[in-house]
Parts: sequence; structure tokens; C-alpha cells
Amino acid sequence: MTDRERVPDPTASAHQPLLSARKVRKSFGGVEVLKGISLDVAAGQVMCLLGPSGSGKSTFLRCINHLERIDGGRISVDGELVGYAARHGRIFEMNRREVAKQRRGIGMVFQRFNLFPHMTALENITAAPIGVRGLPKPAARDRGRELLDRVGLADLAQSYPAQLSGGQQQRVAIARALAMDPQLLLFDEPTSALDPELVGDVLDVMRALAADGMTMVVVTHEIGFARGAADEVVFMDAGIVVESGPPARVLDNPQNPRTQAFLDSVI
Repeated sequence: MTDRERVPDPTASAHQPLLSARKVRKSFGGVEVLKGISLDVAAGQVMCLLGPSGSGKSTFLRCINHLERIDGGRISVDGELVGYAARHGRIFEMNRREVAKQRRGIGMVFQRFNLFPHMTALENITAAPIGVRGLPKPAARDRGRELLDRVGLADLAQSYPAQLSGGQQQRVAIARALAMDPQLLLFDEPTSALDPELVGDVLDVMRALAADGMTMVVVTHEIGFARGAADEVVFMDAGIVVESGPPARVLDNPQNPRTQAFLDSVI
């Protein structure tokens, strides 16, 4: 729940949240986009972030893996600060190499796929395991084929992105994120760039991941997915958490007028 201010006990890893955010702030120029976001995500939990455009959802997601530097507060994954380290009682930002190493445990799926156009689907999936983790090519390819099968694209391993539909490209992007065996998977409106008839296949893959126990934070406007797959729904507006709780309560019986107005506009 977002209103808790519980500080995780580093000696009790079985009980601490996998993702913990405390009073996270972020500004661009003079505009404060995040105004003290606090929330927890337990291992195996699916959290969906809802809210209007400009509410800070995507910015918060990018802060989780330090694609954006935070201006205040703390974010930790599996008990470790993200992007920062504590030394001699002070907090220091990690260097690029340290941040890149830390990101290996945090996968991210973007709106626009971001596949390498000159690589096949299989090559897109295996590039990071080979280049970053040093996985032998045969093992990486075997794993890549397993993941393509998992997302329903086993027969398209040698296809290039231009030969794939948007939904197929997004499923390759999900397989690519999974190839690094992340603890936490972030989705930034993964279906917003897709034609309506292609959305279902991507959501089916995400539902299967949720059923398999993948820890996920999903920025989405897909209310049906949030209702069926999320353990917790968080409604954000103007850089704050307005309301959070189980889907049945937030989506079917919202307590805040802003949440109700937003749901009325999208359902």
C-alpha cells in the first residue's frame, strides 16, 4: 500500500518488498513531476499504474531503473538502492558501469519496441545475454528460442522487425527483457502503439507472466487487464498517488472523485 512508511529490514529479505519507493521526487526544469511517491511491490506481485497523461506514471517507471535521476527520496530493489550507494553515512550516485550492472535485474518493455532493425528476432533477444552477461552463444540461442516459443513466436526466430507486426515486435521485446532473467519487469504502456486487433496477444503474454509469478509494474490504460491480472492498482494524478488498493476496490468502488472521473472517461 502506498500510504505505508515501513522501512524494510535488510536482515529479513523474505519479508521485505522486492520494490520499495519512499517519497520519490522528480522535477524537469521548474515543473515537479513526482511529488513524493511511496509504494511497495512484493515479489510475485503485479501492480498496475493508472492515470491521465502527464500524471507522472512513465517518469516514475523510468526512475525505478535509473533511466531518470530522482531529486529526492529512495528507490530500492531487493533491498539495494537503485542508482545510488551508501558510503560513510552519505549517499552517492553510482557510475555508469555500476548502474548498468544493476539494471540487469530490472527488465523494461517500452511503448515503441526499440528492437534493432538490422537483427533478427532471435538476435535481438540474444544480444544482451551474450554481450552483457557473457553467456555462450549456443546457450543464449537455445534460451532465445525457448522465450520465442513462450511468447508464441517460435516460427519467427529469423524474421527481422520490419517483417513483423507491431504486436509481434512487442512480444519479441518482452522475450528480450526476459532473456536477462530479471527480478522485476517494467512495462511502459506496452499496448499503446498497437492497432486494437493486436493488443490481445500482447496482453495474453503478460497475463501468462503474471500467472507464472513474475513481479511486474505496468503503466497501462487497459482496465480489463488491470482488473484481471493486477494484485494492486495505483491511480496517479499530478505527480501524487491519489488512490491505491485491490482492483475490485479501486476500479469498481473508487473512493476519490478524481479516480472516479478518470475511470468514467476510459471505461
